[in-house]
Amino acid sequence: MALKDKVLEILEENRGKSISGNKIAVALGMTRSAIWKAVKQLRDDGYTITAVTNRGYCLTSDNDILNEPSIFSYLETKQLGRKMDVFKTVDSTNNFAKSLAQLGAVHGTAVISEQQTSGRGRMGKTFHSPNNQGIYMSVVIRPKLTIDHALMITSCAAVAVAQAIENVSGLSCGIKWVNDIYAGGKKLCGILTEAAVGVEQGGLDYAVIGIGINVLNTTFPKELEDIATSIRALSGKSVSRSRLAAEVLNCLEKQLDCISSQEFIEEYRRRSILIGKQITLTRNDVSENVLAVGIDSFGKLIIRKDNGTEEAISSGVVSLNE
Repeated sequence: MALKDKVLEILEENRGKSISGNKIAVALGMTRSAIWKAVKQLRDDGYTITAVTNRGYCLTSDNDILNEPSIFSYLETKQLGRKMDVFKTVDSTNNFAKSLAQLGAVHGTAVISEQQTSGRGRMGKTFHSPNNQGIYMSVVIRPKLTIDHALMITSCAAVAVAQAIENVSGLSCGIKWVNDIYAGGKKLCGILTEAAVGVEQGGLDYAVIGIGINVLNTTFPKELEDIATSIRALSGKSVSRSRLAAEVLNCLEKQLDCISSQEFIEEYRRRSILIGKQITLTRNDVSENVLAVGIDSFGKLIIRKDNGTEEAISSGVVSLNE
């Protein structure tokens, strides 16, 4: 761990309070000059750190740069996020997490970034990931699941993320099958799950759950203005992104334990914004108007066609009809 990261860890533990440079130096076995240089580096990284004569350095309480010490301070998990990499920018947290998974990353490894240059959504779509505005996170999991149960990972994650956002922001969240979190009639979060099958085991080798949450955004690209929103845009206030990132991991760990028992499905149904609504379903470039009538026990969307027949679907793109 670099010296500036060790200094940041101490400042995070004392966030909002002053701690002397000498005390930090003694704790780390470094000179006061080295601590001063580390603080300067942190300031250059964007942290607001005040210095008062005879009192020391203080990481102000309004700092909202994602970092491991801050996230760890809110973490209540046993495994998820206990191994974590936090970056300023990556092409895609899912890409990075998959590369780690292929190298043997342990269950619960989390990759978090302040920005994605090539964020991805379902069906090859891009995910708008501006710097210092959202939470872009991917988690490697190694669940003992059959392929059928693996289909429920995204649904399970959607319930966990909706709970986390509500816990931290107070907003009421719904789910648009299969992977979008909605609030105020607009998309607040997208989830992308990618999995690798273990041929010998006959089940999953690993899965990577990618989560992108719009937190502080006040503007969006023109093509997203009518469909996307953020926590700040809806609530008029900012929330701690470190706290929200940790709460996502806290809720996700609890919900992942419920996949085999399917206990989360009832809440997934309760949060659905589609059930009972006329929707447009697009599969293989063919669109049709259908009625969303329910969610089955595996998280599939049950639709009713004009001829009265019903079908449980596991893939496709849906949109609410006007």
